[in-house]
Amino acid sequence: MISAFFLSCALATGVLAQSSVSPIAAKVAALRDAATQVDRINILSQDSDFVFNFLTSKATTGAGGSAVGATVENFPALVDNGLAMTIGFLGPCGMNTPHTHPRATEILYVVNGTISSGMLAENGARFVFNKVPAGSAVIFPKGSIHFQQNEECEPITFVAALNHEDPGIESMAQRYFGLPPDVVAASLGDIGVQEVAGIEAMIPDNFALGTQECLDRCGIRRGEQPTTQRQPRNANNALPGPSDSSSVAAWTRSATSAHATSTHYSRNTQRTGAIFGSLAEDAQGGGITSKGPVSDSLVVALVVVVGVMGLGYLALAGFYFLSRRRGAAEQASRWYGVRPEIAGRSLAPTVEERALREKYDPAQ
Repeated sequence: MISAFFLSCALATGVLAQSSVSPIAAKVAALRDAATQVDRINILSQDSDFVFNFLTSKATTGAGGSAVGATVENFPALVDNGLAMTIGFLGPCGMNTPHTHPRATEILYVVNGTISSGMLAENGARFVFNKVPAGSAVIFPKGSIHFQQNEECEPITFVAALNHEDPGIESMAQRYFGLPPDVVAASLGDIGVQEVAGIEAMIPDNFALGTQECLDRCGIRRGEQPTTQRQPRNANNALPGPSDSSSVAAWTRSATSAHATSTHYSRNTQRTGAIFGSLAEDAQGGGITSKGPVSDSLVVALVVVVGVMGLGYLALAGFYFLSRRRGAAEQASRWYGVRPEIAGRSLAPTVEERALREKYDPAQ
């Protein structure tokens, strides 16, 4: 009786476990277990199992573009075939932010427009940068850090082939700031865990808006961007606790208001330097215009900074002159040694004083 009960529980558990597995995952598992290619083709029983529609499949989207990837995760026919493919769409000034593919080399073909791409292969390797026009392709070795940006004001399409059915994607900014905050802070020169938490909260998803120069040139404002790809947290990489959340939020607000497109630091001098640096960049680009999202805030911030500095200098000057005047008076008092009770009196006796002295104190 008891054994029958446990057997029923085991069968029920197995049924529940199988029901929780998606049909695609079950098919992938069966394909991996198949002994021969013939068996795999038989498992893919429908002819349509060998076709992948990039236009109707789920895309990864961000403020700067989107991409649809065909991998073993959503296209079981790729099992044991050693390849995957991605179709990418970059909007005006869109960027596929720095990332790696830990298991695959990538070759990227530009369909239209020109893509700016950069790559770092490993420590000690030089930085490789290219402007890749339509009809050309660029290669990114397995594990290299690379990015693509559309520096034009029209959308661009690219096609990427990867030599692994499960190439993987590791977005560098999200993963780096997903490490323990104190480790990240120390590796950045001990900027502080609050600053790490503030920066981490601002990192956009991998298809983001690109450089400010492009946005200004194309008349695009950098608004809010989705941040759904942040690293999950546990006790070992947790951000500052709830008691510190208000300071993290305050830091984030102050950093955003200072300059929405620059790197933010914890020190006041560095923030001020970022403001002046941004103003100089706007000046080099042809002056401050209403297109950019930070021009008005830069002007206000600059006026406030100059005003506060001017008031400070006036206060210092006032204190300086008062201290000089007080010091001169004290020095004069010490030099002459005049007692308060004889201040204003003549040191030489007058004729009347000598006559009175001879009358009441005749000479002996």
